[in-house]
Amino acid sequence: MTRIAGASGTSSLPDHGVITVDRTLWTRVNGIQGTSLDLLTARIGRRHYAPHIHDEYAIGVTVDGLETMRYRGEKIYSGAGSVVVIEPGEAHTGGPARPEGFAYLCFYPDAELLGAATTADAGPAPVRPHFREPIIDDRRLGEALRLAHHALRLGDDPLEGESRLLGVLGTLVRRHAGPGPNPVAGRRRTDAGRIARVVATRLSDELIAPPTLAEVAADLELSRYQLLRAFRDAMGMPPYAWLAQHRVTRARALLDAGHRPAEAATLVGFADQAHLTRWFRRVVGVTPGAYRNSVQDSAPRRAAS
Repeated sequence: MTRIAGASGTSSLPDHGVITVDRTLWTRVNGIQGTSLDLLTARIGRRHYAPHIHDEYAIGVTVDGLETMRYRGEKIYSGAGSVVVIEPGEAHTGGPARPEGFAYLCFYPDAELLGAATTADAGPAPVRPHFREPIIDDRRLGEALRLAHHALRLGDDPLEGESRLLGVLGTLVRRHAGPGPNPVAGRRRTDAGRIARVVATRLSDELIAPPTLAEVAADLELSRYQLLRAFRDAMGMPPYAWLAQHRVTRARALLDAGHRPAEAATLVGFADQAHLTRWFRRVVGVTPGAYRNSVQDSAPRRAAS
């Protein structure tokens, strides 16, 4: 959830003791079903992630301590051995529930990769797997995820890493996924989703010089309060926070492409590199420079294709 990003010294993380430093390692593995897969290894002592969303699934295992997060309007907890599944587009936070912090591993597969992992399984598989429960108490599955993560991160045997990954993702979907939720009835929820999509599209299109809240509300013939309430109901965060994390997502793509942090900050609309760094750490957990270095370091590694 390789190089240490945001810390120096050892390349492994201790599992015990009071934590005084947040440490995060990113690894990118290429060639997984023809695409790349990001892995995260982290030990969090103090930091709390700001509300944010992922375009992919976030499938994690808590390996030590106790994590707390807000997800789908509820405060939930994940203890050691638990599996955590966050679906694409779902706003969530994350942080330590106790002073000693917590440690976790995470994969970020897209829906296509989850589908590829289930095509060999008997019986129908969901087109886009839906997980009603974000915290799954399945210790054997958690251990299998940990072993797959370890094999992929080390990269010593690409065939083993990919085989373990596809096998455990297939098991996860088969045991714990189901059909998508029924559409939520009610005009207010439908209208909130429509309003939020319009606002998000406009903010994305006008990333460098976004409109004011008053301008967007006026164009939609809403009060600012109505717009804020609708956007928060649908997105789980206010427009300014959504825009900041969307800028971080765009900045990550630029860093992946080789841009320097200062260049990425300007291109996505942050005031300067320091502004990008503050939000990048809140959403990704490391500085833009540390993220760029870790991705570049792991880029040559390839898994089986």
